[in-house]
Amino acid sequence: MAGKLFIAAAGLLLASAAAMSQELTITNARIVVRDGTVIGKGSLVIRAGKIVAVAAGAPATKAGKVIDAKGMTAMAGFIDAHRHINAREPKTEMQRLLDAGFTTVLSGGGAPEPLVQLRADIDKGVINGPRIIPSGGTFPLGRATEETGRAEIRRLAQMGVKYTGELILTPVPGPTEQELLVLRAMLDEGSKVGVGVQVHATSTSAMDAAVANGVKLLVHIPNKNWITKEEAQAVAASKARVLMAMAFGSPVFGVFADDNKPRFRDGKPWPDGIIDGVGGGKEAGYSMVNSRTLFDAGVVIGNGMDTTYDPPAGLAHELRSWNVVFSHQDMVRVMGPNTADYLGMADQIGTLEVGKLADLVLLEGNPMDGYWNWLKPRMVILGGKVVVDANKAR
Repeated sequence: MAGKLFIAAAGLLLASAAAMSQELTITNARIVVRDGTVIGKGSLVIRAGKIVAVAAGAPATKAGKVIDAKGMTAMAGFIDAHRHINAREPKTEMQRLLDAGFTTVLSGGGAPEPLVQLRADIDKGVINGPRIIPSGGTFPLGRATEETGRAEIRRLAQMGVKYTGELILTPVPGPTEQELLVLRAMLDEGSKVGVGVQVHATSTSAMDAAVANGVKLLVHIPNKNWITKEEAQAVAASKARVLMAMAFGSPVFGVFADDNKPRFRDGKPWPDGIIDGVGGGKEAGYSMVNSRTLFDAGVVIGNGMDTTYDPPAGLAHELRSWNVVFSHQDMVRVMGPNTADYLGMADQIGTLEVGKLADLVLLEGNPMDGYWNWLKPRMVILGGKVVVDANKAR
């Protein structure tokens, strides 16, 4: 029954989005189609919230309002699959997410009830915001039993919540047998009622144990120690998807204070303020190299920035770290199709292709020239509706 209710709710959501959408034609745009494939000068046509044409040159037929995107680049709307949302005071945060180019966001924990309400408010147009996918709250497996774990899964399903929050495995020295017992019970229950189980595994021992026990959704790249090539290959063979918060251990400047002092992403001094730190800020190196090791082994690495502060600033911080070990083509793949894959929405979002939802951002300049051009959104379109127009605001 819960699965049928979720499918019905999803159908209503898409119907609502189509009702609010516009007919649009975008011309003279540089178009990043998928995985870094670029049309130098092309056009997109949008009807009923979906992309109906992508072509080089002028469109064969036009629809609705025509947007001349000369000098701009069209990319798929950005996706964050792990954002800690303040669902009780969301208006400014939701607008800032749109301003940064985010069109789909999976919440990163917190009580699910206000997140479900936030989703409803956005769908009704009460709040201007991205597509919100609620998740459950943080769930320490070490303090749970099989029964309480199964009950949590059923509770989320009854609310129409598709994902658990972070199920936390002890990173060092590694998960206990009790934690793994509860994890297996929750995976079993999740498979019955259609709730995806997301696991917080920040060490290789936790990652290895999660994968060995059938976990398919890992919220974090291990940042406590190095991943071996063999461990990365095992993750790839398991078909597990992994979210990357690569900038977790890197210092933040100019966000919490303009005193040129390094801070952790919650404003505390870096590196001593790093949550569960291993000392000296080593997490920054582990996150970067481990991300590339998994990526090269064929693991689907998606974007889950795991931040709470201003979305444009958080995106800039994250992309700077990506730029150390990934090409711009790789970055497009991570942000778009890979993160859509993690969400089970690869057939709907993440790339600019015919038949997909019209979620896109028009950027000033060429994002393939430098990540800094990802930070210059001029227009954001969500499900065929223009939700940010910097030109109009100016």
